Amino acid sequence: MTEPLPEALHNIPLPVALRDISLPTRGICFFFSGYPNLKKYWGSLQSDQEFEAVKTRNCSILANAITGGGVVLAINGVFVTTSSPVTDIDYTSPAPYFLSLTSRMFAMIAMVISGLSMMRWLHADRERTKEQVRRGGYFLISHLLSIVTPMFFLALSMSLFFLAILIAGFSSQSITCLIVTALWMVAYIIGIGAVSVEWVFAWRHAPASNDGEHNTSV
Repeated sequence: MTEPLPEALHNIPLPVALRDISLPTRGICFFFSGYPNLKKYWGSLQSDQEFEAVKTRNCSILANAITGGGVVLAINGVFVTTSSPVTDIDYTSPAPYFLSLTSRMFAMIAMVISGLSMMRWLHADRERTKEQVRRGGYFLISHLLSIVTPMFFLALSMSLFFLAILIAGFSSQSITCLIVTALWMVAYIIGIGAVSVEWVFAWRHAPASNDGEHNTSV
């Protein structure tokens, strides 16, 4: 049987359960596929070739999450198990130490969930995945969270570690440490702001679903 063309896949009507999804579900879907609706993802489930591309992409995301979690664990391990080599900054004080330890915990959670999700995606079958997504509700949410959850915990882990360094840096009596910490914070805010602008633009200008959702772009 001939595979549908990619252009035709985008015009396949959504099942009823996937048309009027809630705002939180749209948010999860946005982080899962880059679109605040399931129109494009549902189309990819109609083709073996498109579904294999989705599997490859998701496995790559999960592999990167495992790598990122390992890097955070390694760096945090140094901060938690060793004392500061300089007297100007003390990252072993209670607040930075607690945040670093919590960051390690979330990094480990991200790695475990990523590994389990990767095992699921490596053996994913298109028809079974299609049937799970078609049902909507809990089945859809659990499917989307297999990718979103590891990213959430990894982002939370990195944010806590960043906060720990900020507290340690701004607690220093050294002018140099204060300036470097302030510059680092500004660079972080600019980076997050730039990415957030891209996310807002992608959300507002996402292709509209013709089955109950409308584009919010103006």
